[in-house]
Amino acid sequence: MEQNPRALYLFCFARSSLLGEIEGAGVDGHEPLGLFRHSADLCAVVSEVPREDFCGPAADAQIQQLAWVGPRALRHEAVVEQVMRRSPVLPARFGTLFSSKESLAEFLDIHRQRIAQFLERVTGQEEWSVRGLLRRKQAGEALIAASQVAQEAELATLPPGTRYFQEKHIRAEAEKGLSRWLDETCREAANTLLKQASDFRECQVLPLEPPESGAEVVLNWAFLLPRDAAAAFRTLVKGLSSRLAPQGLVFELSGPWPPYRFVPPLTMGTAP
Repeated sequence: MEQNPRALYLFCFARSSLLGEIEGAGVDGHEPLGLFRHSADLCAVVSEVPREDFCGPAADAQIQQLAWVGPRALRHEAVVEQVMRRSPVLPARFGTLFSSKESLAEFLDIHRQRIAQFLERVTGQEEWSVRGLLRRKQAGEALIAASQVAQEAELATLPPGTRYFQEKHIRAEAEKGLSRWLDETCREAANTLLKQASDFRECQVLPLEPPESGAEVVLNWAFLLPRDAAAAFRTLVKGLSSRLAPQGLVFELSGPWPPYRFVPPLTMGTAP
């Protein structure tokens, strides 16, 4: 790559037979999109970029700048989603480069079967994301209230001083049980949602941006769903969220997305 000032930027792999031509701009918003056809039913969606945009000290600096990365990352996603409307896709990570068409062809020679299997697997499928938001104080108070209700008959028979200490004990035990309640509730929710899904991933939990007062992200899940299961899945998520909201836990659903979280690892002996 050091000898060539231009590189190929990879958006995704798709089925050649479903993509006649492709129009639009590449990751920089200027260079046109192109198709690299490897076989009768496998192609790569690419655009040319200056190598220095992604490689070298200057690139290392600008990749840290949201004003530079943001529009390009959004363009990357938009192109993959454009292709997804016509073909199953194996999306590439943002910033994936190849030094030449020959290098890309070599990569496809190595991984052709695995990519084809993935495209077959995700045909008619979409990725949906589910985040869980917990208001910890509300959840703790709900558990305390439930424990007090369950023991109300016993508490009513106690002298005032004994009742006071017993209520303090109930509160302490309920607060200790919050993590256990959250784990059990999330496991039950995942099992319920998995009935509609063909695959599932637990993903990195990131803080809310911008932060929401009193709420924290406690789970981040990705589901691979058949398109005809999406409506039932949305209904399940909405029902779970409505049922658990009084206890401080709600679920946020977003999608459909390309199947980013389900892409298998594809590497060469050295980085492409």
